[in-house]
Amino acid sequence: MTNKILRIVILFALGCFLAACAGQPPAVTSRPANRRIPQVRTTAYSHTEKGGKHNAVGSSLAGRHVMSAASDWSRFPLGTRFRIVGTSDEYMIDDYGLALIGTNTIDLYKPSRLDMKRWGVRHVDIDILEWGSNEQSLKILTPRARHRYIRQMIAALQKKTSGHMPTSSVD
Repeated sequence: MTNKILRIVILFALGCFLAACAGQPPAVTSRPANRRIPQVRTTAYSHTEKGGKHNAVGSSLAGRHVMSAASDWSRFPLGTRFRIVGTSDEYMIDDYGLALIGTNTIDLYKPSRLDMKRWGVRHVDIDILEWGSNEQSLKILTPRARHRYIRQMIAALQKKTSGHMPTSSVD
């Protein structure tokens, strides 16, 4: 009789556990840092172009230790840090550009027009050191929604965040 009661208690506990698990949404985990993304199309830009010396968050474009880079923030969100494989060049996404919307292209900041032209267009492997934030990207972009290309990024970011996808991800 004691064995039967013990089995019933164990089965009841197991049933409660499984029922509780079934009601919980799956855990959302952010994508791991140190993820290698092969053959990313890169271009270059300089402060001498139309955008000037400041990035999208209002800071000066960085061209030293961790350099500025621009992307479609729905692909590579604001704050994403990466290194170009085979170099010590480290970048952080702190800018965006009209020509980048809807692409997987990253525009790398170069301190001079000559450096920009020397870079040209290259396909490089990158290591993601830290993913940026979709929420921070939306916070910066939402007040700028009067522009069609900004609305495109906002819509893609909202789709990601409402779909319970990781808050820092790349498709």
